[in-house]
Amino acid sequence: MTKKANASATRAQVEAADAPRKPRRERRMARAAESKSAGDAPPPTPRPPRKIDQVIILLKRDAGATLPELIEATGWLPHTTRAALTGLRKKGHVIGKTCRDGITVYAIANAA
Repeated sequence: MTKKANASATRAQVEAADAPRKPRRERRMARAAESKSAGDAPPPTPRPPRKIDQVIILLKRDAGATLPELIEATGWLPHTTRAALTGLRKKGHVIGKTCRDGITVYAIANAA
């Protein structure tokens, strides 16, 4: 501290300023440990259901789901719904297509 600052500072402030500081990482880790040990954190809230989860539930039904059903459930446009099906395929879901009364029905194949 400068002489001018020393004149208005209390003795504890001067000693704290002159004491060697811990490295930044150690100070940060100490604060993190204090906050974890406090135990005052509220329990995590459950994640709200996602639309893609609704799509998966519909596709796992025995009858599967048509594109209009998926659109109604999610509120997505047709091209977005088809893109979601493609995304599920890329994530490893086996999605089968069948035709019922001239309408394409999509379903997730059951693992044997």
